[in-house]
Amino acid sequence: MLKVNVKASESYDILIESGLLAKTGEIINSLVKSKRIAIVTDDIVDVLYGDVVVESLKCNGFDVCKYVFPNGEHSKCSDNLNNIYDFLCENSITRTDSIIALGGGVVGDITGYASATYLRGVDYIQIPTTLLAQVDSSVGGKTAIDIPAGKNLVGAFKQPKCVICDIDTLKTLKRETFSDGMAEVIKYGMIRQKELFDILASHNMDTIWEVIQDVVFRCVSIKRDVVQNDEFDKGERMILNFGHTLGHAVEGYHHYETYTHGSAVAIGMCLITEKALAYGIGSQSMLNNLIECIKNYELPTSVPVQLKDLIPFCLADKKRESNNINIILCEDIGKCMVKKMPITDFYSFMGIS
Repeated sequence: MLKVNVKASESYDILIESGLLAKTGEIINSLVKSKRIAIVTDDIVDVLYGDVVVESLKCNGFDVCKYVFPNGEHSKCSDNLNNIYDFLCENSITRTDSIIALGGGVVGDITGYASATYLRGVDYIQIPTTLLAQVDSSVGGKTAIDIPAGKNLVGAFKQPKCVICDIDTLKTLKRETFSDGMAEVIKYGMIRQKELFDILASHNMDTIWEVIQDVVFRCVSIKRDVVQNDEFDKGERMILNFGHTLGHAVEGYHHYETYTHGSAVAIGMCLITEKALAYGIGSQSMLNNLIECIKNYELPTSVPVQLKDLIPFCLADKKRESNNINIILCEDIGKCMVKKMPITDFYSFMGIS
C-alpha cells in the first residue's frame, strides 16, 4: 500500500492501493471512536460500491445509514445540501459520529461541506471513486456547493480524517470519465513535475493503466506538498487552479451541460498558455507539448466561443480579489507562477480591447 501523510491543521493519511474498499471498516475502525457512520453517495456509485462498503463497515461493528442522491453537477446545490442535513438529523447523527463521502468530486464536495457545517463540524472520510476525485478534489480540505452565480462559490475548508483511494474503482469508469480526470493529472505535471508530464506524454488512454497507481501517488504527493504550504488558498495553493479560471468560465457559459470539468480545464490550460506567449511567458514548444499530451487523453484543446463572452464568468471566479484577478501561468513544463493583474489588464492579456 502506498501512503501519503498530509500535515495540515489536521494530520491524516491518503491510502492508495487496489482492493481497499473491502477494507474500509478495518481502516476507519482505527481512526474513529464512535461506531455510527452515515454514508453519502450518488445513485451510480451506490450500485457499484455501496454494498461492499456497507458490508465492510458492518463486519467491523459499525451501525450504518446511507443517503443516495442523483448523480451529476446539478446535485451539488443548496436543495440537496438541505436534504443531506435532514437525513443526518433523521438518523440522529451527532458530533461524535462520522460521515463517509463515497463517490466522485460532486459527492466529495457536498458531503465535505455538509460535514463542515452540520453541528458546526462532524468528522468525515473521503472514499473517492473517480480519477479526478482521487488525484485532486478529495485531497486538501476544500468543500463546496454551487449557486446560480457560479461554481464552488459557497464552501468551507474541512480536512478529512482519511482518504481511501481504491485503484480498482477506476476500472469501472466510463472512458470519457477517466479522460476527464486526466486533465487534472496533466495539470500537476505542468505546474510542478516535469517527470510526471514526461510519463504522461509517453502514454495514452490505453497504456496509462500500466503506471496508474504511480501516477495517482505522484499527483497526491504534489497536492500534499502544496496544501501543507498553503492550506487556506492564500498563496502557493493558487497554482492548483492552472487552467481553471477559463475552465470554469467554459463550464458556466454552457450552463454546466456541454463540457465536463476536465474537458473545460484542458481547454483552459491551452487558452491561457497561448495568451501568455504574447507576453513572453512560456514557449511555443511548451504549448505544442501540452496540446499533444491533452489530445493523447482524448480531451479538447479549444472551444467555439469568443473569449469576450467568457470574461464575465472569469470575473465571478474565486481567484478574483476586488479589482484584481490572479491567473496561473506556466513558464516551463513543471514550473508555474501566480500573476496578479488589474481587471483592465486581464482584458488586454486576453486580447480584448
